[in-house]
Amino acid sequence: MPKKTDNAAAFVTEITPRSQDFSRWYLDVVRRAELADYSPVKGCMVIRPYGYAIWELLRDALDRRFKATGHVNAYFPLFIPEGLLHKEAEHVEGFAPQVAYVTIGGGEVLEEKLVVRPTSEAIIGTMYAKWVQSWRDLPILINQWANVVRWEKVTRPFLRTTEFLWQEGHTAHETEAEAEEETLRILALYREVAEQELAMPVVPGRKTDSERFAGALRTYSIEALMGDGRALQAGTSHNLGQNFAKAFEIQFQARDKSLQHVWGTSWGVSTRLIGGVIMTHGDDSGLILPPRVAPHQVVIVPIPRGNWQETVLPKARALRDELTAAGIRVMLDDRDSYTPGWKFAEWELRGVPVRVEIGPRDIEQGQVVMVRRDTREKATVPMSELGKRIGPVLEDIQQGLLARARQFRDEHTTHVETYEQFKEVMEGRPGFIVAPWCGSAACEAQIKAETQATIRNLPLGEQRSAGKCVKCGGAAVTEAYFAKAY
Repeated sequence: MPKKTDNAAAFVTEITPRSQDFSRWYLDVVRRAELADYSPVKGCMVIRPYGYAIWELLRDALDRRFKATGHVNAYFPLFIPEGLLHKEAEHVEGFAPQVAYVTIGGGEVLEEKLVVRPTSEAIIGTMYAKWVQSWRDLPILINQWANVVRWEKVTRPFLRTTEFLWQEGHTAHETEAEAEEETLRILALYREVAEQELAMPVVPGRKTDSERFAGALRTYSIEALMGDGRALQAGTSHNLGQNFAKAFEIQFQARDKSLQHVWGTSWGVSTRLIGGVIMTHGDDSGLILPPRVAPHQVVIVPIPRGNWQETVLPKARALRDELTAAGIRVMLDDRDSYTPGWKFAEWELRGVPVRVEIGPRDIEQGQVVMVRRDTREKATVPMSELGKRIGPVLEDIQQGLLARARQFRDEHTTHVETYEQFKEVMEGRPGFIVAPWCGSAACEAQIKAETQATIRNLPLGEQRSAGKCVKCGGAAVTEAYFAKAY
C-alpha cells in the first residue's frame, strides 16, 4: 500500500469523484466504507468486518460449488522448507523475487530456511507423493482456504497486498485429458461465480507462454474490465502437466501395471475479487454491492418523529423479523444519534442494495418507501406487500448490475487491424482491444514496452479469421485480448 501521510492516515470524510481520480476514489471507498485499513506492517491490510463479510459470502458461494463437483477441503502448512521450493526450477525462478523467508526460530538460526507460503504446489506435491500409490488413489481433488505471502513492492488494498486470503485447489489425475478437463471445469466455475454472484462479466481464455504460471503446462484466466477501463485478472486455473509430479516424484501404478507420473492442476481466486466488485459497480457515492454478496441486502431506516420509539420502531422491528424469516439479510438502523439523512448517505456509501424508510405518516397509510441503490428509484410499497416485493427487487438489481457491467465492457472492447489503430485506441479510450497476433513473444514484448498493454488472454473456442499480426504484419495465429491491467 502507498506510504501513509498525515492526510492518508486521517479518517476519510469525503470521497474523491471517480472521474477526477479513479485510484484515489478507490482508496477512499475502501477506507470510508470500512472494508479495510492500513496495518503497521508495510504492504499488509486489515480486513474489517464489513469487508470480511463480503469475503465470507463469496467464499461460501465458491465452497458450495467446489463440493458439488467432488472437491474436499484440507489444510497444509504455512512454512515450506526451502529445499522443496527448489525442486521445480521454473517454479522457484518465477517466485524468487516475492519469497519471504524465516531464518530464526526460537532464538536459534534454522539449519534450513523456511519459505513463507507464496503458493502451495511444493508442500502439497510432497504430500501427494506419499499418498498416491495406485490409480485407485486418483483423482485427488483437494482445495484449501488459506493466506499466502508474496513480497510486493507496490501494493493496493485487495488488489495487490503482501499477504492476502485465497483458495487454492490442487488436484492429481491419471491422464492428461482428465487434468485438462478439470482445469477448464474450474475456469467455468470461476466465470459462473464472477458473473452470477459478483455481477462481474469476464472473458475466459488461455494465457500466453510469457504470462503463464511458473512451472505450468498451460494457464487459463478470467479477465474483467474495471470502471476505469483497466483489466483485472480475476482468477486463474493451471494445467500443471507432469512437471510438478516429476519434480516431487508423484507416481502411481497404472491400470496396465506400469509406473507413471500423475497429471496435476492448481487454481485459485483471492480477496482481489472484492476490489473487482468495488471498481466494477461503484459510483461517486461509494459502493454498489450485488445483493448476493451484500452483507446487508436491506437496511431499514426509521424516521424519528414524535414518539417514534413507541410507534415507528415496533413496526420497523416487525418488518426486520419478517424479512429475516424470509432469508433476507437485514440491518435495522435504529441509532438515535444520527439523522435519517446521514444514515441514507452512509448506507449508500456502503452499497446496501435496498433502503426501506418508515415514519409516522407511513404507518398511518400502511406503507413504506423503498429505495434502490443501483438506480436510486423510489417506490411506495404497501407494508403488507414488502415481504413478497423485496426478493424480486433484489434479483432485478443483481441482473441489472450484470447487464450494466456487460454493456460497459462491450462498449469498451474494440477490434483493430493495424498497429496505428491499436496505439490510437489504447491512448484515447481505455478498455479491451482485440487484435490479431502472430504468437511471437517478441511482438508481445514490444507492444507491452511501447503501449503498456499486455495480452490478457487468448479467447477459447471458435474465433474470427486472424488475418495479419497487429505488430509485425506476419500471419496471425489467433486473436488476443489486450489491455492495460492492474
